Amino acid sequence: MSSPLTSSRTAAYQPGLAWFAAIGGFWVFVLVMMGAFTTSIGAGMIFPDWPLSNGSLNPDGWLTNIAMFAEHSHRLSAGLMSLITLAIAAWIWRREARGWVRKLAYFAVALVLGQALVGGLRVLLDHLHVAMVDTSVGRLFAMLHACLAQIYVCTLLAIAMVLSRRWIEAVATSNAAGLQSRGRWCVILLMVQLAIAAVMRHSFAGLAIPTFPLSNAEGDVLPQLWNFRVGINFAHRVMALVLTIALVDYVIQLWRTAAAGPGLKLTGGIIVALLVTQITLGASVVWLQRNPFVTTGHVIVGACLLATTFGTTLWTHRGRMGA
Repeated sequence: MSSPLTSSRTAAYQPGLAWFAAIGGFWVFVLVMMGAFTTSIGAGMIFPDWPLSNGSLNPDGWLTNIAMFAEHSHRLSAGLMSLITLAIAAWIWRREARGWVRKLAYFAVALVLGQALVGGLRVLLDHLHVAMVDTSVGRLFAMLHACLAQIYVCTLLAIAMVLSRRWIEAVATSNAAGLQSRGRWCVILLMVQLAIAAVMRHSFAGLAIPTFPLSNAEGDVLPQLWNFRVGINFAHRVMALVLTIALVDYVIQLWRTAAAGPGLKLTGGIIVALLVTQITLGASVVWLQRNPFVTTGHVIVGACLLATTFGTTLWTHRGRMGA
């Protein structure tokens, strides 16, 4: 005999829930943008306390000081994002019949709470120094915070996708295993690249190699002098080349696959456009000496590239996952 809660659940399309999840998927990009801008202008430690800012939800001067505005807005947006995620999870728990979708929502809650904790430790432990890697404990947590943010983006995107009418009501099709494998590898490589970028940004290594595309004014491919910051910067460039090859190969395979419909082929074009934009922004970060707006744009486009590739790959697995 089913309980009242179980009988109220459905696997059918629910417009209200789907749209609310889509709002959450949009707002997470706003949150990433605010976090990226805060880091780009070096405002991550403008407030030495947490979760309040200078002991207040409305600290003096935060609306007129750009650094205070960036960090406090990020904290307020993160609080709103937490509430949205909790509401999505509660709604899914109450109304969604698919068990794996409910587990995905619970994972999103764990991520957002973990992100809040890691973000707080980034502030509270910044005074502790780790001599071995010449950085603070807080900055190590900042690197983790940046990596978890990308996983969080993908999780909310997945929730929004699997609750959409298109996912639930579309006719299942079989996609080539090679296409699915390529997509998974591209997502993994993008996550690795974004992790390298997080380490680079929080190690102040964005301009450790001050020229692009070559490594110095003399035209050498390899840097003449090496240290950790130069190494992580060069690794970011090498991974960008690897990703370019992998993503172009993935899109070509996507366009050639008969089972991939017009929508998937369109996302392939979006991936290429985002890739070109990202490379251009990455070069501009160096040429413009880490202009904060260009640097923020580079982070946001990177997140969009990951999300688009992840969403495309997830859709190609729809037949295996079921509606």
